[in-house]
Amino acid sequence: MTDRPDLVALLGSRICHDLISPIGAIGNGVELLMLEGQQPGPEISLIADSAASANARLRFFRIGFGASGAEQRLGRAEILGLLADLTRGGRIGIGWTSPADLPRREARLAFLLIMCLETAMSYGGAITVERGETGWQILGRAPRLRIDPDLWELLSNPAAPYDLTAAQVHFALVHEALTRHGRSLLIDIRESEIRLEF
Repeated sequence: MTDRPDLVALLGSRICHDLISPIGAIGNGVELLMLEGQQPGPEISLIADSAASANARLRFFRIGFGASGAEQRLGRAEILGLLADLTRGGRIGIGWTSPADLPRREARLAFLLIMCLETAMSYGGAITVERGETGWQILGRAPRLRIDPDLWELLSNPAAPYDLTAAQVHFALVHEALTRHGRSLLIDIRESEIRLEF
């Protein structure tokens, strides 16, 4: 008997797949306008920056929310490029250390946890992600954190009563992903630091 399909992940993959091409085409169209000698005014720069930002966010969501087969792998160079595009000009920096090649399922969990940290770091900060010999360690540091204890309880107790918003859905998906892959999560929240290990 095979595992039931993860419909949420399949939906995430479908949406991201269908949107990446047209957003990439917008970016390519802007490049063509600039090659034809168009003076890049503020409106062209705004379109180019917005398309690049949307493309990076969709690629990030594709890994975090999308389907991942047991045999699928991701390269470190691809992840580093994606994270560089994602954080360009943003308030949160993300450092990533991992083997050159890793299971996509593990990267998916790490990306979901990065989203959880971003939720708590609305004023900016730094996230470091490290895949060592014993597992993953994800550390978020910020001068000021916004922690909703009831929301963070969902990571270890999916039955906890909480009215999730669309912007918080990653909190509900973490426990399911951990269970699917036989992992457990350690959470240590301090005044200006959150440490997550799985």
